[in-house]
Amino acid sequence: MRELVVLGTSSQVPTRARNHNGYFLRWDGDGLLFDPGEGTQRQMIHAGVASSQVTRICLTHVHGDHCFGLPGVLARMAVDQVTHPVHLHYPASGEETVRALTGLAGAGPDLRWHPHGGAGDVADGLEVAPLRHRVETYGYRVREPDGRTLLPDLLTAAGITGLDVGRLQREGQVGGVRLADVSVPRRGQSFALVMDTAVCDGARRLAEGTDVVVMESTFADEEAGLAAEYGHLTAGQAGALASEAGAGLLVLTHFSSRYADVAPLREQAQARAGATRVVAAADLDRYAFPRRRELRRRTSPGPGA
Repeated sequence: MRELVVLGTSSQVPTRARNHNGYFLRWDGDGLLFDPGEGTQRQMIHAGVASSQVTRICLTHVHGDHCFGLPGVLARMAVDQVTHPVHLHYPASGEETVRALTGLAGAGPDLRWHPHGGAGDVADGLEVAPLRHRVETYGYRVREPDGRTLLPDLLTAAGITGLDVGRLQREGQVGGVRLADVSVPRRGQSFALVMDTAVCDGARRLAEGTDVVVMESTFADEEAGLAAEYGHLTAGQAGALASEAGAGLLVLTHFSSRYADVAPLREQAQARAGATRVVAAADLDRYAFPRRRELRRRTSPGPGA
């Protein structure tokens, strides 16, 4: 199952309708919790996300609205007797803050520490890229490898049935029939989280070709000066970045408390997003991932043709 659960959407301070940041990604057998701001533990209860489902916690940076919920989440894991290892990813420059926050939780789960100080892979299928903010900040990208989709009509024509189907997938060839003869390429799905940043190459890299990208939209376009001063995106900038990257769905979040109604921000982003679909997230929203995309459909009559 692949699903994004939005736990909070407010920047800097919560509002009556919006909690601090928090995003939970169900990705097959993994549960990735991004930027747990204050109140995340309670939001997880409302969203039906059990602490035992969290296998990784990923911090973009150590500003409070992105990490002050960490002690509560870890303490809840201890209460719930979570026994599996929990991998904690964070910018190396925030080590002192992260250690202090985790220390507040007392005896929590089995934490595995993963500080990072540059772009690249930080775990299998998980990479980071630097963003442009007032402190060291990284966005995250989750991806699966490209694969192939088997085509039943071509399997039948080639006489591949039963256990031989699995063998073909593992070994790449069975009795002269190649995997490529009975399948089409399938692009692996990907997800990106682009938080506090001005427009930068790291944001573009993370969002490139993603099925779903969560992107901050702190300010309306009219406040472009404030956005530049504080290292944030406007709604229109977020839409343009997603369009340039060819993202499928842009989920806007991290809204300033000055905006009670974020519909105009969605409109500004969509105006510059091209073919990318744009939604303005609300707390406790859920977004299921689309079906994987086939890159091409074979038109030849069968294997060896």
